Amino acid sequence: MNPAPNLSPGLFPGIFPGLFPWAVRLACLVPLLAGGAGATTAFGFLDTALAPAPDSHARYLSGLLFGIGLLGLWCAQQPRARGAAFAALAFIVVVGGGARLAGWALAGVPPLSQQLPLLMELGVVPALWLWQRRLG
Repeated sequence: MNPAPNLSPGLFPGIFPGLFPWAVRLACLVPLLAGGAGATTAFGFLDTALAPAPDSHARYLSGLLFGIGLLGLWCAQQPRARGAAFAALAFIVVVGGGARLAGWALAGVPPLSQQLPLLMELGVVPALWLWQRRLG
């Protein structure tokens, strides 16, 4: 009788490469939804009215966030071939998370709605990057 296969290869499963694109697609929902909402409402979904200059800046940054989501979807289609693009994308997100974290020290801890993205920026995205590197 053959022993059961090892279905627990660790935190970043190299034997389940087919799951990686789906994990990235799921993660991309965050920047797509948040970026899309911010670009169309300039943070109006947070019940915040902005003057024209901050409104313009908020929509621009939200458009960048939406673009990050689109680029992530593109990378998910061919994760091995687009590894360099995925690494650059992950770097951009982690740098943004670092800036958010620095803001806590400089301006105080923001509300929960602004704390949760840090989990994505400094947790999920680096984990996906490590997983992608294991794929080769």
